[in-house]
Amino acid sequence: MQRHGPGTTVAPRLRATGFLLLVAHLLIVGWLMLRPRTVPWVPAANLTPLASINAELARGGWPAVWHLGGPVLLLAPLGVLLPLVGGRLNVSPLASMARTVFGGAMISLTIELLQSGVPGQVPDVDAVLLNTLGVALAHLLVVPGARCRLRRRDERLGGATPRISRVGLAPQADVFSAGRTYF
Repeated sequence: MQRHGPGTTVAPRLRATGFLLLVAHLLIVGWLMLRPRTVPWVPAANLTPLASINAELARGGWPAVWHLGGPVLLLAPLGVLLPLVGGRLNVSPLASMARTVFGGAMISLTIELLQSGVPGQVPDVDAVLLNTLGVALAHLLVVPGARCRLRRRDERLGGATPRISRVGLAPQADVFSAGRTYF
């Protein structure tokens, strides 16, 4: 098991809040994307990458922005919630981005695969691309700054344990994490 030093993880309450928000968001997305629709007909599934994106861009204007912006924003909160649930502060930005984007892509792919069995829902490979783009953009815009701010706050609050001078020992309350426990 990997050991984390002092100040390398987010507070447990913040991680728990992130987990609850992640579950709530995924439940809402699942309800929106996996409920059956009663429609007279549905188009065929789009398995050609960028085909529906090009068709929407050809329409131009606000309809294109609306139809392309929806999938981008649908899973964008995962770009923040997945790293928050992970809770690591001192991590490579590139590794964090890769893990988050991969997780977002897998969740998006799972939703699209499940849609293939739901009446009235049409799977679209471009939705996976747009959802993944939204996860990546949200991660890039929020996570590096938030981690930097949390690391600075941790340093300001004194992340290191105070030591007794000339001896180098920590106070007893820090030795036993459950308070003053004597064996």
